[in-house]
Amino acid sequence: MNATSPVGALLLCRAGPEAVRPVAHLLREEMLLAPAGDGWSVLVPETEPWQGGRGGQPEPGEAAEPVDRVLGGWAAALAVGSTWPVLALWWDGDRAGYTLAAGFRRPVGYVWLADGTPAGEDEAMRTFAERLGLDPVLDVQALEALTRPDPEADARTRLRGLLAVLTRTGLTLPAGPGSGDPSGSLTAGAQEWPGAERIEWTGWREVVEAELEVVESSRVGPWLRGPRARALAGAQLAAGLPLVLWGVGRRSGGWAFAGALLMVHGALGLAYDRFRDDYGRGD
Repeated sequence: MNATSPVGALLLCRAGPEAVRPVAHLLREEMLLAPAGDGWSVLVPETEPWQGGRGGQPEPGEAAEPVDRVLGGWAAALAVGSTWPVLALWWDGDRAGYTLAAGFRRPVGYVWLADGTPAGEDEAMRTFAERLGLDPVLDVQALEALTRPDPEADARTRLRGLLAVLTRTGLTLPAGPGSGDPSGSLTAGAQEWPGAERIEWTGWREVVEAELEVVESSRVGPWLRGPRARALAGAQLAAGLPLVLWGVGRRSGGWAFAGALLMVHGALGLAYDRFRDDYGRGD
């Protein structure tokens, strides 16, 4: 990757900020959260962990992690802890692309070289459309056009084409810097977006309380009780530990957090009744 080329990323969540906020805290990264149209939110990293180390500052002996791997891990972490899909968009001097994570399903992604040359599998676009509930004819045709050679379209143009399709679902990114811009410019612009707020790590207790408030105000709460809920929580704990170990072994913070988030949700599911009593939310 060319060190002088623009590198950046953002996360699009198909949920409102009130649902995204408590889950985003668990990434323990400094981010800006803003509304992005009807039923969408956008998260913009304030730091550049893909440059190596937390906050973009390399630690001794630590190599920089590719931006696509960092964003893929973040998207997976957010998706396994929620009921809505997460789309990670990323770009650097050599490539640009996306990763779509939805629940426990295997993430799907596509890549374009800097000059716009497709470097992914066509099937990924069809899976992308299916998981986001896009039109199986019109939207899929528009997406498949992005997988064909086009000498007039570079990687940045391809990303804009992808976002144009998503506008039909209600996505509307605020005006200002967008995909393809350097991370610093994107962050500076996001600070001026309407409704933008800073996401900062405040500790596990605050995060759990905030997430319980979201659960209690939704229709999900009653489903977190009973034998089936306990079985699901146990499965989350069982799946989370090896994912954490795998992420740590590969020095992938995003995937490690995905595993940690699974474990947190599993523990929360097993202890839901107790949390209700502790925080005064008993029946």
